[in-house]
Amino acid sequence: MSLPVFLHPELGGATVGARLSLVGDEGRHAAVVRRIRPDEVIELVDGAGIRVTCVVEEATKISLGVRALEVTFESRRSPQITVVQAIPKGERAELAVEVLTEIGVDTIVPWAASRSVGIWRGERAAKSLGKWRSTAREAAKQSRRAWFPEVTEMATTADVVALLAKADRGLILHEEASLPITPIDGVQSVVLVVGPEGGIAPEELDAFAAAQAVRLGPTVLRTSTAGVAAVAALLSGTPRWN
Repeated sequence: MSLPVFLHPELGGATVGARLSLVGDEGRHAAVVRRIRPDEVIELVDGAGIRVTCVVEEATKISLGVRALEVTFESRRSPQITVVQAIPKGERAELAVEVLTEIGVDTIVPWAASRSVGIWRGERAAKSLGKWRSTAREAAKQSRRAWFPEVTEMATTADVVALLAKADRGLILHEEASLPITPIDGVQSVVLVVGPEGGIAPEELDAFAAAQAVRLGPTVLRTSTAGVAAVAALLSGTPRWN
């Protein structure tokens, strides 16, 4: 059975035998919701590669006191995957972020596509971005990731063009593309663009001309699930999955 994972942002310098405290929201969640008790073994991660296996020595109503049994650092694995996700509406947005995190995406970029149903403005933009980041954090813990994905600020189409220009390989999911998506190998970075439910507008496709348009078979997936299917196809041929 997998060990429960909790986020501890200050693990730098942790050594075997060190005593650590899990406090705040994570400590409350571990003690009250998960009912973690003394002598149980858990893992702490900092979201930036450090993983500490710990034995619980003390449990209060709001915190855990633990002792480090093993400390490891996990290097980032190649290729780095960035998904530019056109902003879906409502719960579909959280679903997209959740599954992209679970499958191992490194960076998630909310994109304000011209046909996006979800629109972020003013206070709603900050609230929505916070929800994306919270969803990614919880999904990263559930999937036991040592590296948490970065969820960037909302991007414009011009921002996406710049991202594609920097990537070793740029891909756009499009139902009318002639080329199927295939596994990748031998590249360090990939940027994948997932359009909105209404499709990528012609002017956006023109702007992304430097990238390659690919399709996911004969069916059309929703924007909230297309990204995870595409990343699975891409990673199947890389050392990350082999």
